[in-house]
Amino acid sequence: MDSFFKGLLEYNHDVNQTLGDILLNHSTQISEKTVGLYSHIVNAHHIWNSRVESKQSLLGVWDTRPILESIEINKANFEHSTLMLSKTNLEEFIYYTNTKGQGFSNSIKEMFFHIINHSTYHRAQIATELRLCGVEPINTDYIFYKR
Repeated sequence: MDSFFKGLLEYNHDVNQTLGDILLNHSTQISEKTVGLYSHIVNAHHIWNSRVESKQSLLGVWDTRPILESIEINKANFEHSTLMLSKTNLEEFIYYTNTKGQGFSNSIKEMFFHIINHSTYHRAQIATELRLCGVEPINTDYIFYKR
């Protein structure tokens, strides 16, 4: 198993879980946009896991779901990604179609990196939304997590 990607996946899971707890604790204060972005993070991770295994995704990329359900999906995503990481060749290329039906090919390594990078991007948007709602966001920086 690639220890670098395992560590990144653990980071992604842990920060998403902590963020989910913050959203639950402030559910009456946060915006629908915040909940939608959090759902999007876990939906997209599920979709990328499905692409690695050449399976049809069960989730829509912009489907909004209750926070608690997204927290559970985040946990399942982590477990699924970790399992795949232990049994796949990261250099292998996978052909897939995006949500618009366009075909692409990327290595599994690139796909796993995208999961992490995509989540980071949207967590920053969530931090902005939380501030607008009067909720102090958590620090989700990777280096802060590693300290």
